[in-house]
Amino acid sequence: MNNADKQYLTLVRDILENGFYETENRTGMPTYKLPHKIFQFDLQKEFPILTTKFVAFKTAVKELLWIYKDQSNDVKKLQEQNVHIWDEWMQEDGTIGTAYGWVVKKYNQIDTLIENIKKDPQNRRHIMSLWQIPHLEGGSLYPCAFMTMWDVTEDRLNCMLVQRSGDVPLGVPFNMCQYAVLVHLIAQVTGYKPGLFTHVINNAHIYENQVEGMKLQLTRENDAYPSPKLWINPEIKNFYDFTIDDIKLIDYQHHPAIKMEVSV
Repeated sequence: MNNADKQYLTLVRDILENGFYETENRTGMPTYKLPHKIFQFDLQKEFPILTTKFVAFKTAVKELLWIYKDQSNDVKKLQEQNVHIWDEWMQEDGTIGTAYGWVVKKYNQIDTLIENIKKDPQNRRHIMSLWQIPHLEGGSLYPCAFMTMWDVTEDRLNCMLVQRSGDVPLGVPFNMCQYAVLVHLIAQVTGYKPGLFTHVINNAHIYENQVEGMKLQLTRENDAYPSPKLWINPEIKNFYDFTIDDIKLIDYQHHPAIKMEVSV
């Protein structure tokens, strides 16, 4: 079994067998949850995307580029690309307010990160944070995957993603591959190889109405496929020049999608 499926399904089983049952949360749908869960991947060895169910890679990358390249909060720009994951949170003005890409742009976070990695790679302050307290209430949703911390060791760029809340069936598989892609992109434009990607989830949960879907995925545990390869257009040296066509998966074999409800 590839490392992504192995770590992920180990977490799923742990939550289903040992998770705390909580009936009260923002959505009203009870969850089984565990605190402080961690994945770690060596991006030189594999690209972390699940094969025991289909993960919509292009949709995930389009959202990633919307946040960090376009630095947008305009949901209509995603809808134009047939991406509808933010439709439920769209405000009357067609945006998600002062969240995600809006915060990236407000504090010039991508440019600052890239410039500092190039100029001072051993600096221990390479951080992007979407958790900007003055703007939290103005967003449609407090950011879930909200902080990345970056480290340069020898010729590799390492990244730690901190996620306050992780919807394990739906959100986490997206976040896992999205931020692995981001490491590859930032590494390429700063002249490093992608290194470790560590994914920390403060509250890892499975909603009650997702349990059967997770049990189905566990039945595929011994039939996982090998990890696919990630291709990034090597000609791109400017982060803002990346498009969805410059980022591809090669030989992505997977089991069918598993339909599950998202709790709003």
